[in-house]
Amino acid sequence: MESAQRMPAEGRQRVAIARVAPELDCGRFPVKRIVGDEFIVEADIFADGHDELAAVLRYRGPGETGWREVPMTFLGNDRWRASFCLTELGLWDYTVLAWIDRFATWQRDLRKRVEAGQDVRVDLLIGAELLESIASATTDPDASFFRDVAARLRSDPDAVELALDPELAARARACDPRVFASEYPRVLRVMVDRERARFSTWYELFPRSCAPEPGRHGTFRDCEAWLPHIAELGFDVLYLPPIHPIGRTHRKGKNNSLVAGPDDPGSPWAIGSEEGGHDAIHPQLGTLEDFRRFVARGRDFGIEVALDLAFQCSPDHPYVREHPEWFRRRPDGTIQYAENPPKKYQDIYPFDFESPAWRELWLELLRIVRFWIEQGIRIFRVDNPHTKPFAFWEWLIAEIKRDYPETIFLSEAFTRPKVMYHLAKLGFTQSYTYFAWRNTKAELEAYFTELTQTEVREFFRPNLWPNTPDILTEYLQTGGRPAFLIRLILAATLGASYGIYGPPYELCEATPLAPGSEEYLNSEKYEIRHWQLDSPHSIAPVIARVNRIRRENPALQQDWTLRFHPVDNDELIAYSKTSPDRQNVIVTVVNLDPHHRHGGWVTLDLAALGLEADTPYQLHDLLTGERYLWHGARNYVELDPHVMPAHIFVVRRRVRSEQDFEYYQ
Repeated sequence: MESAQRMPAEGRQRVAIARVAPELDCGRFPVKRIVGDEFIVEADIFADGHDELAAVLRYRGPGETGWREVPMTFLGNDRWRASFCLTELGLWDYTVLAWIDRFATWQRDLRKRVEAGQDVRVDLLIGAELLESIASATTDPDASFFRDVAARLRSDPDAVELALDPELAARARACDPRVFASEYPRVLRVMVDRERARFSTWYELFPRSCAPEPGRHGTFRDCEAWLPHIAELGFDVLYLPPIHPIGRTHRKGKNNSLVAGPDDPGSPWAIGSEEGGHDAIHPQLGTLEDFRRFVARGRDFGIEVALDLAFQCSPDHPYVREHPEWFRRRPDGTIQYAENPPKKYQDIYPFDFESPAWRELWLELLRIVRFWIEQGIRIFRVDNPHTKPFAFWEWLIAEIKRDYPETIFLSEAFTRPKVMYHLAKLGFTQSYTYFAWRNTKAELEAYFTELTQTEVREFFRPNLWPNTPDILTEYLQTGGRPAFLIRLILAATLGASYGIYGPPYELCEATPLAPGSEEYLNSEKYEIRHWQLDSPHSIAPVIARVNRIRRENPALQQDWTLRFHPVDNDELIAYSKTSPDRQNVIVTVVNLDPHHRHGGWVTLDLAALGLEADTPYQLHDLLTGERYLWHGARNYVELDPHVMPAHIFVVRRRVRSEQDFEYYQ
């Protein structure tokens, strides 16, 4: 009796389904794709014995309850594949269903018996029974069709040609009752985002530094005058640090001084004052109407404004007075300010997400995000998400994307790799990376192979920043103008999404606060700056050229085709990207040494690039306009960082016109 109780509910399901791909953490998290993508799913499908199998990929779009299906194709070695097009933003479901295809098995065996000259009269009767069982499980006109064929198989012992008809097999499979079918035990998900989630070009700007004359606090009207310049540079996302009122209590002075002068504006991340909190505009920037106008003007230039989500408060924030239960108090009665020992941020109070009032806190922060969405914002850069609970982000992002699936969240999580990856799995659309600190060829190749050729690419979309207001790397500090060009070109060609902290990068600002520090001297985080964009030191023309190359070449607008190619000099790195149709091929070669000229032999994987070993091809350098005719896989490159530290080649294949004229395209 006990043995009977331990039997499965249905023991006649013979098909096993395993290794479904893509599948992330046993289906706990969705993978990521872009609207319009063909979504390819594979699985191992097999059964005991030698029967033929059939399988379908089931899927449904956002809000759909019923399944749609597409047949899976056998690839060999028990591997099957199918695909469907992701036509709508939002969360899609998919799974796999498979069963024994009894009619196909019968038809296969019948064919073998016929070829062996055996008597198949009984086999035709078996086929008739199978067709009758299919007919009983379907409706007219198919049911009548199958009964008619079954009758002929019973009455005509020579009806072999009819029995082996491929059209009959196709109709039988379509109407198969799928007896004892096996369904993959998990429903998997894919989050479908808009194109800008995969390909975007970011420019960070402090609005208060946009005034045309030195010493004045900038406004949103002043920022409008910057839009043509940012558009000419080729950026399509303009990211603004917090635009809210700034507290005065413990306000930081210049260069993060603990004592602020009367005119020091404070850090924008110390949010909140008597003028308001996270849903208010700093009064010196303008009004909410001015902000909405600025957002609309940005759209006129093809630029989308992104806002900073910094969930923290200054001591003067209205929340501190109205909701003291949202903050942690120390034994002496004071509220705990932010710390990352030995660093202290006395001008910032973190929220206490372990407060008994955590539900009210979550709902208020959700309201803040919805408020800015109502003002026209659909992109958010999230400050330090790794210092807030994982469950909070999973809930908040899901709530927003349920109503606004076009929303993009960029995770600024410079933290441990597993934490960074977990945040991406929870729902962050894009993520900062360790790119700023990967300088050698070995470091870059290992890191970007991990990001683009492993399971990481299913959920983690890298956004590469060579600098931020917090990060001025030693490489930039010591490498001069060539270092800024090198890191720009690497970011723009290794990643489909990248960004720069704008004016300082354009002007190659490289002076640190102190030796060994990555903080900028006279950091814009603590004072208003005035930028001379027409400086002769500006690299703006190269930035504009690089971004134009990105816009004009589909190969650079995605990451999955990134491949590295050997170079016999460790100071040179070579890599390629191809468009999905392989019609656009980009090969980039960069001198990683900002101080010295280097040369070396590059060995291209011609097959990966769709090139023939015995046919010459042209490499057109899109940075300089120069053209080179290469032969075979191995060719020589030499780069002087003080002239141009890189080649961005578009590969042009030799073709012959109808007039027997050879050219490259």
